[in-house]
Amino acid sequence: MELSAYRIIQEALTNVLKHAGPGAQSDVRISIDVSAVAIEISDDGQAATSLPGSGHGIMGMRERALLLGGSLTAGPRAAGGFRVTARLPIGGGAT
Repeated sequence: MELSAYRIIQEALTNVLKHAGPGAQSDVRISIDVSAVAIEISDDGQAATSLPGSGHGIMGMRERALLLGGSLTAGPRAAGGFRVTARLPIGGGAT
């Protein structure tokens, strides 16, 4: 689970560098409770009007989360920018 969390954050931040535009700020938040790790990566860059189709980054992040029995959402923020949120269960995989 730890490696998947790391890779999701790494890919999301790579996407910020590639797509958010110059001067964009990003924020990474991680919270842990007894059942899961919640991850949120957001930026204030140029929000995409649709998800890019040329890469596999979001799909790969989603697959990592699903393999652990978790979830991942990604998309433009209403206030501008982009957000990726993941929830990864602690102590288990998909059942």
